[in-house]
Amino acid sequence: MTTTAPTRHLGLDLGATNLKWAVVEHVGHAWGTLADGQVPTRLVPDPAAVPASVTSQLAEMAATVIAEWGPVQSVGIGVPGLYDPATGCTRFLPNVPGPWAGHPVAGPVAAAAGVPAFLVNDARAFGLAELRLGAGRGASSMVGLTLGTGVGGVIAVGGRVHQGHDGTGGELGHQTIDPDGPWCGCGNRGCVEAYARADQIAAACGTATPEEAVRAAQAGDARARAGLADVGRYLGIGIANMVTVITPDRIVLGGGVAAAGELLFGPIRAEIARRVTTTSIDEVTIVAAELGTLAGAIGAAVHGAERAAETAGSAGAGSAGAAP
Repeated sequence: MTTTAPTRHLGLDLGATNLKWAVVEHVGHAWGTLADGQVPTRLVPDPAAVPASVTSQLAEMAATVIAEWGPVQSVGIGVPGLYDPATGCTRFLPNVPGPWAGHPVAGPVAAAAGVPAFLVNDARAFGLAELRLGAGRGASSMVGLTLGTGVGGVIAVGGRVHQGHDGTGGELGHQTIDPDGPWCGCGNRGCVEAYARADQIAAACGTATPEEAVRAAQAGDARARAGLADVGRYLGIGIANMVTVITPDRIVLGGGVAAAGELLFGPIRAEIARRVTTTSIDEVTIVAAELGTLAGAIGAAVHGAERAAETAGSAGAGSAGAAP
């Protein structure tokens, strides 16, 4: 009998507050997390110097973790925004200070790690982690949303996360649900995110944060419950669009507000039932994400492993992440 030797892969998750890391082990079709951690993001006072500071910190983290948990075969790096998969450079990170356009990230990390490094959007990393190790396990098709400062999205079809030609596939938070709605940070009007991002959830519930909104709603506060119901309705409209187009097996919701459970999921289900008429929704399950705040790092590690496997043997593959 031929057995496949396990391989290890490092995932890094670049956040405005913390840098997270995870080492995963892969053997056959099985994935497992061996170790993880986080440190505060090194945001220097001068915004112009932040990209270099953070990239240096990512490279240092990669070398340190690999020294303890390596060897690894690849590194994946989750970034909270847009990137160029051909060069491994960032394009736009809306919530991290600094001029990120054209800034190299994958290359310096690959040089420090000594293995190929690949960028991935942090929401797609979240979805990939849940698909392989979390609440999406076993699903052939999945739609995921992660609710936080913005609304990240992911689509998986045939057991694979769809990233599009430039890594932006799955931006569910930026689908228009009201053409005359409020402005979104992306420059469009009426996006799902314009109704369901963290500050809007808090405002709708009359609280300072979404986490407070969840606690107040669970304690019976009428305004908080009504606010979560409104947010659930808007999310439900966006999810209903995805159910109509993709007919996924599973909907996975992540982020702190997902802890509201049926106070949020109930209105989402009701809106899906109201709007989806072309397919049965009986086989579509809505579940909370399982992997918590480290999902991005875990998913980045999985992405790096899968991209390295896809590009193995290609000339020049890996140092900058040649594809999404």
